[in-house]
Amino acid sequence: GRLITHTGEFFEDGAVVVDGTKIVDFGNTSDMKSKYSSGEFVDCGRKVIMPGFINCHQHIYSQFARGLNMNNPPAKDFLDILKNVWWRLDKKLTLEDTKYSAYCTFIEGIRAGVTTVFDHHASPFHIEGSLAEIGKVATELGVRASLCYEVSDRDGEDIFKAGVKENMDWIKYANSDSQNMLRGMFGLHASFTLSEKSLNECAKAMQGANTGYHVHVAEGIGDVHDSLKQYGKRIVHRLFDHGMLSPDTLTVHCIHVNEAEMDLIKETGAKVVHNPQSNMGNAVGCSPIIRMVEKGLQVGIGTDGYTADMTESMKVESIIHKHNLCNSNVGFMETGTLAFESNPAYASHFFGAPIGKIEKGAEADIIVVDYEPPTPMLNTNCLGHILFGMSGRAVDSTMVAGKFIMKDRKILTCDEKEVFAKAREVATDLWKRV
Repeated sequence: GRLITHTGEFFEDGAVVVDGTKIVDFGNTSDMKSKYSSGEFVDCGRKVIMPGFINCHQHIYSQFARGLNMNNPPAKDFLDILKNVWWRLDKKLTLEDTKYSAYCTFIEGIRAGVTTVFDHHASPFHIEGSLAEIGKVATELGVRASLCYEVSDRDGEDIFKAGVKENMDWIKYANSDSQNMLRGMFGLHASFTLSEKSLNECAKAMQGANTGYHVHVAEGIGDVHDSLKQYGKRIVHRLFDHGMLSPDTLTVHCIHVNEAEMDLIKETGAKVVHNPQSNMGNAVGCSPIIRMVEKGLQVGIGTDGYTADMTESMKVESIIHKHNLCNSNVGFMETGTLAFESNPAYASHFFGAPIGKIEKGAEADIIVVDYEPPTPMLNTNCLGHILFGMSGRAVDSTMVAGKFIMKDRKILTCDEKEVFAKAREVATDLWKRV
């Protein structure tokens, strides 16, 4: 098929050679078939072959909110949205709810070509084993996943401590060997739901751990006001003072951050994750991503549970900054940087293997997209074809670690209809409890 590598190369008639879990070669189809004549050849019928998408911030636990109206009375601000919707939902989640939320979210991602997911979980009254439950589903379906539990003070000290323990138990399990399909991070909800005592306890628990934090930063302006009022400092400086900013940390959203905070994020090597659809939906503002990229910060992109389809968020990412800055010259190239440079760099860093590129030695996380270009596709314009021509629903096949987990639109690692039928039963019970 037409081969996009995300390393600046494009082949009109290209092929990728996979051995085990790795990419061992790529190039013109005729050359690859001649060089590897004994290999099994999969003809993609001139569809587009490219690396799988990486979602750097997801909320699996939000899956069963779809179709459920909980925003009553109507939210006046972002805190109301949290209280009316998400904090009502997560309190009612059982391990079975978490399990089937994971099935549905991962399957929808697979169908949209997502091969790696960084998830941020919450189920405060069923914490123990929740990350293991998600991890089992990821393993069964064949998805690469980084998981963490969202620690906060909002449900009391015992639940806070259970969240800390869940993070550390999962980190010790997932990060203890050479496998690169599962990873663990330490999840923090947000500054305004964590006291100084709690942040100290989290930092103490993390001493010697081989990972970093996954935390919402300045998503709503109320988070900033709380930090200034309670602690006399802005959120990024507060996290820095607790030793929580490093190249192993994901700072998510970063909407209401100033220049000094951006400089501190850059200085510490911490990574930013933008979630444009969610930010618009929650009416919390537009993150200053263009300025961050100009300043040389690492910025990736996620969906924040709004969707499992990365192409949807990428399309919004490309235009939200044009609209916000009233400048038609920004957004497009930055989207390519976030999705196809930063996201692969993040995944490669945390999983300890090259991910998100077609190159020799990289993990064989590859998708096939049913897209017929109406204009010439070249190595200089692939991003335009992806953003303006492709969608997640056009993904035909998805491979992770050298194994097809979807082929010709059929999920191969589970009975999809059976899973979704059971999920609807589980969701119905959850809705009654909510």
